[in-house]
Amino acid sequence: MTAERHPDRFRPSVARLARFAGRTLRGEWHAIVVDPMRQLARRGLSGLLLAFVAAFGVIFFHDIAQHPTGAVWVTRLGGVKADLPLWLSLLRTPVSLYVPALDLPVWAGITQLFLAFALAELTLGRSRTLAIAYATTLAGTLVARLMIAVGPGWSGFGLPAACGHVLDTGPSAAVVGLFTYLSVVRRAPVVFTLTGGSMVWESIAVPNLAGREHLIAVGSAVVLGLLHGRRARLRALARSFLPTRAPGSSPTAPTAPTAPTAPTAPKVSPVLPVTAPAPASAVVAATVPAPASPHPTAARAGGTAMTSLER
Repeated sequence: MTAERHPDRFRPSVARLARFAGRTLRGEWHAIVVDPMRQLARRGLSGLLLAFVAAFGVIFFHDIAQHPTGAVWVTRLGGVKADLPLWLSLLRTPVSLYVPALDLPVWAGITQLFLAFALAELTLGRSRTLAIAYATTLAGTLVARLMIAVGPGWSGFGLPAACGHVLDTGPSAAVVGLFTYLSVVRRAPVVFTLTGGSMVWESIAVPNLAGREHLIAVGSAVVLGLLHGRRARLRALARSFLPTRAPGSSPTAPTAPTAPTAPTAPKVSPVLPVTAPAPASAVVAATVPAPASPHPTAARAGGTAMTSLER
């Protein structure tokens, strides 16, 4: 009887887990597949411009590198190494995205490259897709130079100096960065596990320069994805660290020195005219009120009576 009760206890948990997994997969399917397909149907093939350019760029540089002279020019244009000057590495980094890596098959990576740029362009737009691809690639290149400069040790952070002579090219860091950024922004844990988890396994199984750069690309893409849509908060946070001014206060400009004023004459109070005292009779006359005039009706009646007597 006790054994029969145990399955009943786990059934609600299993049901909730199944519903959660179903909602997650359904939401990820709409975010990663359905929404980009709607954008593709609305925009047409123009929405895949970056994907076509990236794929044909890798094919073009791969074909040129098959000839000795072409290989020299490909290395001069897009060959990045850690022992090169920093300004030269920064100048060659955009072209290095289209130069295929030496230890990776070209035709197998073109599918991933096309898919990553296509999904990113349809979801994020062209400008943001280019920004994320370049930022993740540049982060991997710069941090790899730092690891080589530090040297072996530092709890496995540093790399030997021999890694500075390895040719560091290929769009793999950009592909990993785009997939990771999309998975963070669109809330796709399955895609994140497939991309980030595979890069972690690669760096453990084959500890080389490319594996380190892929991990750095994943980390930088995660940071950029978490900062997506938080521009207003970042601006408010930056303003909070700036010194604030009191309301109504404005910076006062330096005042010019005032010229000395001429001495003023002392003010004289005005003199009132002195009038002679009036005579007492005038004063009495002014104070005694005048006799009141008779009422106008009475005056008219009296006038009428005198006229009748005179008759």
